[in-house]
Amino acid sequence: MLKKAKNLFARRFASARILVKAINCQLGFFILYSLFFIGAARAELKVDIIAGNVSPIPIAIQKFEAKDAKLAATLREVVENDLKSTGLFHIVKQAAHPKLVKMDEMPVWRDWEAIKTQVMVQSRLTETADGKYSLQFYVWDIQGKEQIEAQVLVAPKKSARRLAHIMADSIYERLTGEVGYFDTQIAMTTETGEMGNRTKRLAIMDSDGFGFRYISDAKTMVMSPHFSPNMQTIVFLSYRDDNPMVWTLDMNTGAQRKLGQFGGMTFAPRFSPDGGKVAISLVKNGATNLYEYDLENSKLRQLTFGDNINTSPSYSPDGKKLAFNSNRSGSQQIHVMDLGDLSEQRITFGNGRYATPAWSPDGNYIAFTKIADDTFFIGVMSPKGKNEKILAGGWYMEAPSWAPGSRRVVYYETEKYSDTERVSHIRSVDIMGHNTYDIKLPEGVNGLEPTWSPKLP
Repeated sequence: MLKKAKNLFARRFASARILVKAINCQLGFFILYSLFFIGAARAELKVDIIAGNVSPIPIAIQKFEAKDAKLAATLREVVENDLKSTGLFHIVKQAAHPKLVKMDEMPVWRDWEAIKTQVMVQSRLTETADGKYSLQFYVWDIQGKEQIEAQVLVAPKKSARRLAHIMADSIYERLTGEVGYFDTQIAMTTETGEMGNRTKRLAIMDSDGFGFRYISDAKTMVMSPHFSPNMQTIVFLSYRDDNPMVWTLDMNTGAQRKLGQFGGMTFAPRFSPDGGKVAISLVKNGATNLYEYDLENSKLRQLTFGDNINTSPSYSPDGKKLAFNSNRSGSQQIHVMDLGDLSEQRITFGNGRYATPAWSPDGNYIAFTKIADDTFFIGVMSPKGKNEKILAGGWYMEAPSWAPGSRRVVYYETEKYSDTERVSHIRSVDIMGHNTYDIKLPEGVNGLEPTWSPKLP
């Protein structure tokens, strides 16, 4: 095996097929080179991410080779924190690393085996001739004694931190076989100020809480943001001029527009998977029903009827069904509608009330809020309402939203410290109910109604 690995290293560039992919984004222009080795055996090293409590894989991220040592250290820390946050990887501390293995050298397997490392990563950060950053990295399976990934990422300097998130995504995807979610963003409603007189604004941040910034002013109360599939637009509820209506925000220009004129209060917006429609709740004549607004032809289609409260719509990934909560059965429960013939069925029958359904990107789960025995819970179940699993519980929590890959959920939890002090956190948990953590917000900022973006373009 060692001889085979050495031969693989020797022909790294001689027999490599290079895939070049351009990535357009709001932050800059990325070029990603993935090197696939012809004739090389692929290692069977895999992490089972749904097996429950599994032992984390020891992974060593070597010190980046770079002239800018401070930036290199920052990017390395981002990669380590991303991988560590999954609960699937144990980061081998740099102090325990053997001698640095440079990018043009092979690892000495026994050195890394001696510190019980299973995966080792080499990296090099350089500046290109046109003033961009280039991040090259190799991933080695120490037990299999072979290289299992090699990539080069190029980005403008202002987007350097995204290089680290994309690198972490690549490592995660290679070792788990699942979609990465680090190069993403989270939009949310924020609250600041004294309880009872708080200001609500929209904000956005990277998946790890970095780059927090407001995207609405403090003049108008806003709530319930949701991304379009292409990340170009956010829909949200705005109380502008004391008239609660759904608005859109263009992420490129910052322009805000009211979503149609419907003759009643609109709220709880959610984009369809193709981005061409927005499902909303519309209040008319004392009833709250679901409608679907076609953005291209500005047509409104009514989906539910009657005098009940129907809200919190969430599309299935194929756009053919809609999950929502309704009180038509006498209590708040989750229903699923076929958007073809508008037939629907109730899917929740457990103890308590159910709300805020969110369909997972892979279509296999619906996340929900459950209220039972004076406690709020976040859980997941199948689209038929089977195999309910509670992931978290507390005094108040709500609004689950899925990460790309359908393996983590973000939500908010409010903790009551006293009658005059309540603090709301943005938290994330995996679908096994393990590895819950807070996403750090600025001091004095309460986070509510988070929504996880698709992977950045």
